[in-house]
Amino acid sequence: MNSHLIPAAERKVRVHLGDRSYDILIGPGLIAAAGKEIASRLKGRKMAVITDENVAPRYLEPLMASLKGNDIDAVSLVLPAGEKTKSFEHLITVCEAVLGARIERNDAVIALGGGVIGDLTGFAAGIVRRGSRFIQIPTSLLAQVDSSVGGKTGINSPYGKNLIGVFHQPDLVLADTDVLDTLSPREFRAGYAEVAKYGLIDKPDFFRWLEQNWQEVFAGGPARIEAIAVSCQAKADVVAADERENGLRALLNLGHTFGHALEAATEYDSRRLVHGEGVAIGMVLAHEFSARMNLASPDDAARVAAHLKAVGLPTRMADIPGTLPPAERLMDAIAQDKKVKGGKLTFILTRGIGQSFVADDVPTSEVLSFLREKHPR
Repeated sequence: MNSHLIPAAERKVRVHLGDRSYDILIGPGLIAAAGKEIASRLKGRKMAVITDENVAPRYLEPLMASLKGNDIDAVSLVLPAGEKTKSFEHLITVCEAVLGARIERNDAVIALGGGVIGDLTGFAAGIVRRGSRFIQIPTSLLAQVDSSVGGKTGINSPYGKNLIGVFHQPDLVLADTDVLDTLSPREFRAGYAEVAKYGLIDKPDFFRWLEQNWQEVFAGGPARIEAIAVSCQAKADVVAADERENGLRALLNLGHTFGHALEAATEYDSRRLVHGEGVAIGMVLAHEFSARMNLASPDDAARVAAHLKAVGLPTRMADIPGTLPPAERLMDAIAQDKKVKGGKLTFILTRGIGQSFVADDVPTSEVLSFLREKHPR
């Protein structure tokens, strides 16, 4: 990772998918410039903006003004905030709003919000009229570096997270870095877990750079834009190589199998655990489990835990407020996770910092024993 930081100007990352390729623009002021950027790329002049009650008061009016200023007619729908909005009930609401707005195929559906709004809106766009154009304007760090890129959309089920959905690529992603200044420290930290993930997957130099520069990333400016751009480029490269997660793309799930199980165990209660916090604990557990399986050094797991703890993220199951269900229940959630193939457990494990790999047929007994050992009881 080059220690020289680029100027804090707009960056562009291209996701190469043939005739479905698209740009990720990263920088300040992009919500105000959204109308211009969209008008220059899409023929349609009618949009439906989907957002939530937290984001709407700050950013809906500036976005609508930008669209109107570029001769784009837009309607908006404001949904409740929170993970529970990723449901069939709200999916129906979004689909009916898009149809009611007479959005046609050359028009677009815009997701203005974090990962919940992006996932839900993308799913609706993917099924309305058998596929409508879709624009992501992510307003959280987590969404900017992860969920807004790559076309994974979906909603949750009582059986687990993101189990119902489609692959539907956006036509444009506008990551306005100004909006991150309004995030709570907890929300920013949760998004940072996904930034660190890219270093832990296969970029040890980037992880080392984050260990040295994380305070500047949190402070804003060039380091923040650099971290987001590197993260988006990393994801864009993986998506271009394996769009539908047949192999390489599964690496992006580092920490997620454990993390999703913990989210399910807390019933998606954001007061106890949010997605990025689950991923942080999950990444530590993945490194510790790899050490237990004699694949990696315990020192690597300790280093990952130390960095995530330094930025203020939880790193142990015991850090989650309240009581967790027993290890056997966590095991059930892991077994239901979508990374299971043919009944065999598939995990993303590691041989060291930046040396992650897909491990098929991980013994259930080993995972259960590990969970019992790590369970706070």
